[in-house]
This record gives sequence, C-alpha cells and structure tokens, in this order.
Amino acid sequence: MLFKQLFDQDTWTYTYLLADPGSREAIIIDPVVERVDRDLKLIAELGLDLVYTLDTHVHADHITGSGKLREKTGALSGVAAVAKVTCVDHNLEHGDVLRFGRYALEVRSTPGHTDGCLTFVVEANGQTLAFTGDALFIRGCGRTDFQQGDAATLYRSVHGQIFSLPDDTLIYPGHDYRGHTVSTVTEEKAHNPRLNTDIAEAGFVAIMDGLNLSHPKRIHEALPANLGCGLAPKDGPAKAADSAVKQLSADRLDDFSGGLVVDVRSREEFQGELGHLPDAVLTPLAELQQQAAAWQRDVPVLLVCRSGGRSSQGCSMLSQMGFTDVTNLSGGMMAWRELSGVTR
Repeated sequence: MLFKQLFDQDTWTYTYLLADPGSREAIIIDPVVERVDRDLKLIAELGLDLVYTLDTHVHADHITGSGKLREKTGALSGVAAVAKVTCVDHNLEHGDVLRFGRYALEVRSTPGHTDGCLTFVVEANGQTLAFTGDALFIRGCGRTDFQQGDAATLYRSVHGQIFSLPDDTLIYPGHDYRGHTVSTVTEEKAHNPRLNTDIAEAGFVAIMDGLNLSHPKRIHEALPANLGCGLAPKDGPAKAADSAVKQLSADRLDDFSGGLVVDVRSREEFQGELGHLPDAVLTPLAELQQQAAAWQRDVPVLLVCRSGGRSSQGCSMLSQMGFTDVTNLSGGMMAWRELSGVTR
C-alpha cells in the first residue's frame, strides 16, 4: 500500500494519504483546508485517483479540506452520521467498510472526544493500521470537556475499539505536539499516561476532569465551517443566494416579537464594544446545534451576529434541524449599532 503521513505545523494536524498502487485509487484522512494545494500536487505527482476524503470527527481546531478536495477531484466525502453534517456524501456508521482498490477501510465508532469520533482501520501486507483521530494520541488522548465530550465514554471507546486490535497495530493519531509520528497498541497500553491498562475508568475520568484546558483558539471558526464541509463562508454579509434564510433589517427589528433572539457570536464579542440586543440569548455558533436540540421547533427564532454571516449560517443549521420560522438579522450588530447608536 502506498502511504503518506503529512503534517500541518500551524495546527499540529496529521493528514494521511493511502492508495492502492495497482488501481491508483486513494483516500485521504483529515485534510486541512490550508494544505489542499499541497495534497492535490502530491496526488497528481503520484498519479492517484482520490475516491474518498474522510474526517475522523468534526474538528474544533482546524478547518477540513474535504469540501475543496471534493470540488477538485470528485472524491466522495464522509464523516460520522451522528455529527449530522448534511453536506457529506457518506454518513458513516460503525462497521461500514470503504474500499479503495484491493484495500478495505473499516469504520469504528470511538466517541468520547466528540459523539462523532471515528477510528479508521485497514490491513496492508499483514500489518494493521489504525487512524485514531483525537480519540487516542501517542501518549495522550483528545480532551473531553466540550463538544459532547465524555471521559467515561472515551475510556470505553479506546479500550473496546482500539486496544482490542492486534498488539502490533500501528497507531496514527490526528495530532501530535511532541514530535511523535507513530505508535502501537502495545506501546499505548503500557505507556500512555492517561489510558495505560493500569488505569481504571474512574482514574481516567479524574485525570480528564482535572485538565482545566482553554478552548481551542479557532473553535468559533472551525466548528461551523466543518459542519459545511470546510466550505462555509467566513463572517461577512450573508449571501443573497441563500434564499431559504429570511432576512430582517435592523430598522424593522420591532417587527420581530414573541420569539427567541439568539446571538451566535463568542462570549467576548457579546460583551464587547458592539454590545448585544436587550433580549438576546447568547449561544455561540459552535454550540448552537447542541443547545437548539432542546428548543421547540415552531417557536420563531431570530439569529444575530456581528455582520450577518455567522447568523445566516446558523439559520441554515436550524432549518436543517426542522425549525419552521427562522430569521437572520441582516447586517447584524454592526447594522443595528449604526442605526441606533447604541453600544450596549
């Protein structure tokens, strides 16, 4: 099997390119949008036919290159079905098998870092390779304190779905911050300081509860973009082409009554110089899907952000979830501030 391990220094992310030398069919795992040109150049140089572009989960620290690679190559995209990323071609489930040439890539569900974490397993020349994403790092693991994270679930995923693989299985993680490139099941069972076999589930939960990590710097950009296969627009004026999203101008704000006003900016922006609408509920876009799951679908919802881009994207997200009356504040808080002169 042709195998390339690629690295993005800015986000410490590994991207993996696997191919069958005979058929030239290839798959790519966890591509990074800023490295798409690099990946396309390599694919062309090797004469490969990219058939799948896969993500191990909906990332919070970088934007996937999946959508751009699909546009350029026609490859089919895939992510966990539970993540509800509607733009992908394959909503992957535990036990699915994706074929490229003579090789078969097995999909294993390994939640805990997020609900939608997957580990991809393939056998080549008698050797098992596991691409573990953020479920298992070399001498570490992904955090469990946000985005549906659950330490006990992650412990069971790693021990049940990864440590159950042959001991000589090669472990290829989604990230590394200390210069490691590959490990084995045997090594991680013995030496992983969080997940070695001497640590019980309760001990692991205590370790993860005590990390006190700050949120990823790009979370408010990365999560919404990755729900759009890496092709979501950055915060800016909403595109007129998104005709499914109703628009409300700042000068007609009084026309909206009896519903929920949701501000999808960050907490810092909500308290910042642009201020916020008096009745607004803060729900950052990265958390919108999770929070909105408990809301009534027939209640009118007005979404607000800085200039209308993120809120428009949130409107589309809510519409896909079944909300029947969703409106975007056109121009966002910038338009409201200009109109009213109010900053808080």
